[in-house]
Amino acid sequence: MKIRSIRANNRRRCFEVETDACSYTFPYARLRLVPDGDSGVHEVEVEAELGDEAFTYRLTDGREDTIHLDAVLDYNRDPDYMHGLLLHRLTVEALDALEQTGMSKRELIRALDTSPAQLYRLLDPTNRTKSIGQMMALLHLLGRRVEVTVEPASE
Repeated sequence: MKIRSIRANNRRRCFEVETDACSYTFPYARLRLVPDGDSGVHEVEVEAELGDEAFTYRLTDGREDTIHLDAVLDYNRDPDYMHGLLLHRLTVEALDALEQTGMSKRELIRALDTSPAQLYRLLDPTNRTKSIGQMMALLHLLGRRVEVTVEPASE
């Protein structure tokens, strides 16, 4: 996902971030360099050097900082981003469990009734096309218990 445009909204004290998929806001209060009465946001631009996946803002006193799109997606609890984050956490846990148990990959392939390519796909932390159900089955075989908790969002 790339940032198409970015705008500082000093009245609402937030950045308005537009991507191909959606529009988001990101409040000044979440910044490392928070604009105040003496140093407001002077300029903001999409960072081409970071693949249009971040933006840099400059305050009137000359200080600047860069914010990655992941921080915006995390703040807005974007469903696709949260899904990818969950898959990454499950994969890292599976890799740790595999190392701790000493179970062979060949044994896992047989137990999952799958191919070697599928197992390596499940163990790849960057792969986001696997399902949470597949990861839970893998973690179960590796002796890990996964619990899902649903609770009201804190605001």
